[in-house]
Amino acid sequence: MRLLIALLWLLHWLPLPILGRIGNAIGWMMYYAIPKRRKIALINLRLCMPELSEAERVAIAKRHFQGYSRSILERSLIWWASFERIHGLIEVVPAVPQEQMESGPTILLCPHFVCLDVAGVAARVIPLSTMYSPQKNKAFDDLLRYGRERYGPVRLFTRDDGIKPILRALRDGLPYFMLPDMDFGEKDAAFVPFFGIPAATLTALGRLSAATGAKVIPIVATFLPNYKGYRVTFYPAWEDYPGGDMVAATRRMNAFIEERVREHPAEYFWTHKRFKTRPPGEPSFYD
Repeated sequence: MRLLIALLWLLHWLPLPILGRIGNAIGWMMYYAIPKRRKIALINLRLCMPELSEAERVAIAKRHFQGYSRSILERSLIWWASFERIHGLIEVVPAVPQEQMESGPTILLCPHFVCLDVAGVAARVIPLSTMYSPQKNKAFDDLLRYGRERYGPVRLFTRDDGIKPILRALRDGLPYFMLPDMDFGEKDAAFVPFFGIPAATLTALGRLSAATGAKVIPIVATFLPNYKGYRVTFYPAWEDYPGGDMVAATRRMNAFIEERVREHPAEYFWTHKRFKTRPPGEPSFYD
């Protein structure tokens, strides 16, 4: 692992167009070399985009593997490039809503696009909090924590910590950078449509917003064309959210994410088993 980290450190010296092209080449090989993940991605795309031809879905899957590989290699920039360089590669649209983030409890809703770490960098104009998955390898765990902490104070939680520390952070004025669009099972989740498929989806966004009065500001990071860098889009804070129906609030979140996925279909995390948990009696899509 230390050798791999050293290699990543060396890569951060490369110009982004070269680093991006290396990432694309590795991603192209990954598509063929990892059949299990390729199968998951294609199943997800068949479920979510049945209107496309198989050739079109395969093309999206290949571009996804390339984007995912790029995001791994280009993370070296986030970890080690100068602040001037990394911020120079990020185009923020329309602007970081710092006043809103400072005016009261705020949840930054960040769907699982491959450039999500760039979104985290753009949001770090004030201290914030976020969820963190500890890694078994200490060297890699230290690196991930360093990458999150080098841009300023951040309060990190694990899933084992539960919801109370998050509530406390929101009430302390720390925006919560949240990624709630993965299948973590039926606990604290509801089956709501995602591309028309019932998907086990955490209801935590609505519950946190209701408990703290937090505004929800979506944030999505995507690649700029021609290896120019990244675009981070901050969307307007949601109005009348969450309301009194947590299932409807969760459905609203999924609908928003679906719209963003259709705008950048190759950059969403298709290799995750988004529909792993099924309603009672329904067979698995992935077996």
